[in-house]
Amino acid sequence: MSDEIKKKSTINIEVGLNEERMPIDIKWRSSDGPDGPGEQAAKAFLLSIFDKDNKDTLRIDLWTKEMQVIEMDRFVFQTLRGLADTYFKATQNADLAADMQRFVQYFGEKTEIIPKK
Repeated sequence: MSDEIKKKSTINIEVGLNEERMPIDIKWRSSDGPDGPGEQAAKAFLLSIFDKDNKDTLRIDLWTKEMQVIEMDRFVFQTLRGLADTYFKATQNADLAADMQRFVQYFGEKTEIIPKK
């Protein structure tokens, strides 16, 4: 597989803030978005970027005031599940990925996102 860039994608995130600088509106668009290049509404987003030079993770976690607790529970559950999958794909560390998935199961049951076993 070549390291030559063949195509570029753009992701834009627009956050509307109120007078207290609290997020009240989040919209995003991507040149390769799942529903085409149009604007999509969101209630929250988590962004983590690993800095190449400093070897540090930069994060932005925002959610609107209309985001309900049950929605945040589901959002975090799905994010944790995805992180465990990503970790396994990137490292092939099956033991640690399974431990992460066990925590995701626990989190899902405790928040009642999924039924208890």
